[in-house]
Order: sequence, then structure tokens, then C-alpha cells
Amino acid sequence: MAKQGSKQKVYTLLVEVGRSDGDGLPKNATGAALMCFASGIDEAEAVRETVAILKQADMAPLDVSGYGTLEERRAEGHDISDDEAGLMQRALDENSVIVAQVTPFFED
Repeated sequence: MAKQGSKQKVYTLLVEVGRSDGDGLPKNATGAALMCFASGIDEAEAVRETVAILKQADMAPLDVSGYGTLEERRAEGHDISDDEAGLMQRALDENSVIVAQVTPFFED
């Protein structure tokens, strides 16, 4: 049995999704941006896990942008709230993907 969390890190990912049946987005939305915190050995694994989970939730991932780990983001000067840091810790503790924010897109 592998040591849980020994090499896991949490990565901040911004995932753009399109529309698909049952995605739960507002009826007139054209897609959305999802801010996710995902655990993984590296960012590539975090991205793969996030995309797989979003597909299971009937979402249609189109693009993923990575913003690094908590330490990397702080080193770049990002302002990280206690709530955000708490969600990142939860993702690490649960070895999971947490969708922290959903911003629907609408046509003008």
C-alpha cells in the first residue's frame, strides 16, 4: 500500500468547458470556466484526473491551464485566501479534485 499523500501536491487548474447534455450549466450558457484544485504526483496527473472526473460529470472539457502549486503561486505573488488554501488542503487530504468556482459564459 502506497503512503498516502507522500508525493502528492495540489495544483490550481482553470478548465474551460463547452456544453453537453446534463452538464448542469445555465440553459443559455455557452460554456464555463471552472477553477479546480487537483491532487497529483505532478501537474500532468492532476490534469488527467480533473478531465476524467469532469467527463464523468457530463461536462465537456476543452482546455486546461495550470497555475502551479500553492508554494509556486505564493512565490509568484498570488494572493491566496484562507478559504482557497483550505480547499487546496482538502484536495490533498482527500486525494481529490475540488471545483472551487464555476463561471458560466454567455453570448453577447
